[in-house]
Amino acid sequence: MTRPSDASTRRLWLLPLLLAGLGAGSAQPMAASMQATVDTHLRAWQAIPTGQQHALQTRLQAWDALPLGQRDDQRSRYQAWLALQETERARLRQSAREFALLPATEQTRLRVVFEHQDAMQQQGWRLGPALGADWPRLQPLFAFVPPGQRADVLIALKQTDPAQRDDLAALAQRIPPQSRDGFRREWLKQPATQRAAWLQHRRNQ
Repeated sequence: MTRPSDASTRRLWLLPLLLAGLGAGSAQPMAASMQATVDTHLRAWQAIPTGQQHALQTRLQAWDALPLGQRDDQRSRYQAWLALQETERARLRQSAREFALLPATEQTRLRVVFEHQDAMQQQGWRLGPALGADWPRLQPLFAFVPPGQRADVLIALKQTDPAQRDDLAALAQRIPPQSRDGFRREWLKQPATQRAAWLQHRRNQ
């Protein structure tokens, strides 16, 4: 059996970076720290038995064979998982264990319920159990956030408690589409410790 080439093994060890959305096709030169990481992984790879190397290469080939949209979706899922707090990951692991114990008919029913949600609502669940549950009410305010604002909005949303999300949901029903960007900017300008009071004030206006 032919041993994979160094070029192939380098690409295989870049798979986690691909899944994280960093992209191996970037035109930028590889940073020295990343190069060192790849070299370290390459040496570890060369110590793996050939059979295991080929099994991993088979997985990489299966990844390459996926449609672009499916690969993008899996990258998005992986990034969403990395963005969760450890407590949220623990809740999801527990939910997965509980789901696995359900009768097959109940699993099927729940899958059908999920599949009948619109795509935006499904993506909302990637924000974690708490935000995912409230996402249908928050969606009008946060479904179409400009790219430059997304990271700050996500951090701020993860800092909210149920009362703040309830205020945001109520305001989402009152703020017209043309005013939502301005509202988000004002909300983000508030210190995190003052956002709850600011939201209550806006809601009571």
